[in-house]
Amino acid sequence: MRWNSTAVAEPPRLGWYGDDFTGATDTLASLAREGQRAMLFLRIPTPAELAAAGELDAVGIAGAARAMSPLAMAVELDPVGRFFAGLGVRVLHYKTCSTFDSAPDTGNIATAIAVLQRAFPQRFVPIIGGQPNIGRYCLFSTLFAAAGSGGEVHRIDRHPTMSVHPVTPMAEADLRRHLAHLGLPGVSGVHYPAYAAGLEAQIGPDAEAVLFDVTTASDLAVIGTLIWKRAQSAPLLAVGPSSVAQAVVSAWPPAPPPAPFMLPPAEGAVFVMVGSLSPVTRAQVEAARSFTHLEITDAMLAGDDAALADLCRAAIALLRDGKPVLVQTASPDPLGNTSALTAQVSRMTADFVLAVMAHTRLARMCIAGGDTSSQAALAMDAWGLAYLAQLSPGVTLCRLRSNSPSLNGMEIVLKGGQMGQIDLFETLLHGDAA
Repeated sequence: MRWNSTAVAEPPRLGWYGDDFTGATDTLASLAREGQRAMLFLRIPTPAELAAAGELDAVGIAGAARAMSPLAMAVELDPVGRFFAGLGVRVLHYKTCSTFDSAPDTGNIATAIAVLQRAFPQRFVPIIGGQPNIGRYCLFSTLFAAAGSGGEVHRIDRHPTMSVHPVTPMAEADLRRHLAHLGLPGVSGVHYPAYAAGLEAQIGPDAEAVLFDVTTASDLAVIGTLIWKRAQSAPLLAVGPSSVAQAVVSAWPPAPPPAPFMLPPAEGAVFVMVGSLSPVTRAQVEAARSFTHLEITDAMLAGDDAALADLCRAAIALLRDGKPVLVQTASPDPLGNTSALTAQVSRMTADFVLAVMAHTRLARMCIAGGDTSSQAALAMDAWGLAYLAQLSPGVTLCRLRSNSPSLNGMEIVLKGGQMGQIDLFETLLHGDAA
């Protein structure tokens, strides 16, 4: 059965699955800013939810595969692939983090490709290796990334954050070698000097996994034309950051852009939860001078449930009094630098967010940290996110869609650790006048 048969008149052209929630919202922004009708669902939508979203050019699902084992990824992604194949999309975009951080046992990109190709069996799998609008570049298959918004660009294996990531450290900058280590051998590279001569003649009919350099936004238009042409012969799987969607949409007829949006000051309680360990987010915390700052201490993370409950009650009381509140984990390396403990911190901070939401009507909220965002959003009584505004490259303000009146319409930011300008949290509170 085709999923769109009772929900939408025409199938969307593009589907995307975000391997974490923060990245999934960036793809939503990339599409909406080009005038495309897009909706991001927090799980596989029902026909009724699809119908409520209206006619769409692109449908997204925000997931948490980036933090999963290969077995859990297979369980998560197999129904996702079947859903999008049934929906009739021409391109399924597996949205990875722009830094491609992935490990054999956690968030394995090669596992995702193997599972999703069951539903999208075309042999050609384009992989886009950069996203210039957020400072990500791929040259001769080697990935480079800026440290923060507008920061210094580093080779990914020398990046001050990603080279020492607590769960998926990037020790290899050549993405072909990185993907081979994950279990995807034989990735071929198409390097940017070849673009001037045209790509079609260089990509043979038997090409399989192909990694494309990206140095400027203009490269994406060339790549997108090739992907969209190949997708007309048979639906295909494409892999990479939001630049995949940016490339594909460039091959579509232009759509009227959305009206300019000026973010007004928040009218009501504003809550920020910081579970990110990134130095970029920590600098944003230091700049958030309008907020009351509270800390989840190492003792609380180690099991002091009574103290954690007291902290939650304090945050709720402040929010009910109209005071903006920012809660952060106390140290950049809580409980030690291991994947199991980092996952534990993410679950605990996500539970803290849900407890605050259960007892406070929030106007705006930001969750900083990919794993914390994914954990919290998955547990929310909500089914979708609609684009509202882009606060900075890679940081999207969304409107929550929920059947719960207390949640429906709430404005929310799910922010990756490396994303956003230093005054991001102040902007969230005060609007564009911050």
